[in-house]
Amino acid sequence: MTVSERDRDILARTLWGEARGESLAGQIAVAWTIRNRVNDGKDKSWWGEGYAGVCQKPYQFSCWNRNDPNFAYLAGARQIPFRELAQARIAADQVIDGKVADPTSGATHYYATSMPKPPAWVKGAKEMLRLGHHVFFKDVP
Repeated sequence: MTVSERDRDILARTLWGEARGESLAGQIAVAWTIRNRVNDGKDKSWWGEGYAGVCQKPYQFSCWNRNDPNFAYLAGARQIPFRELAQARIAADQVIDGKVADPTSGATHYYATSMPKPPAWVKGAKEMLRLGHHVFFKDVP
């Protein structure tokens, strides 16, 4: 699959919006979750096509929802702090280029532990990893 500079940029911005408070390892885990969706055999109308399509698929990653406080930064209306975006770009590039193994063992979902309660889809899903402020899952019903 050809990965464009736009794909790389959108993935890095998504990592910033979803996991900017995480370590590089935490951002890599979130990036692998997105890569696992990109590579999943499901119909592309489900996850989206490519990194940009998956990241920006409506209601998949809340940071891209227009009412999310991160959206203005992701859309370019406000500037993301340079160092924070640089770390997200490193994570994005390492995952896209296959330079780091998948620490999530195939997870396609995660949630932030800062949520008041776990999302409903957790029931019946297989927990794969807890890292930083995120919990990762696969086999989500």
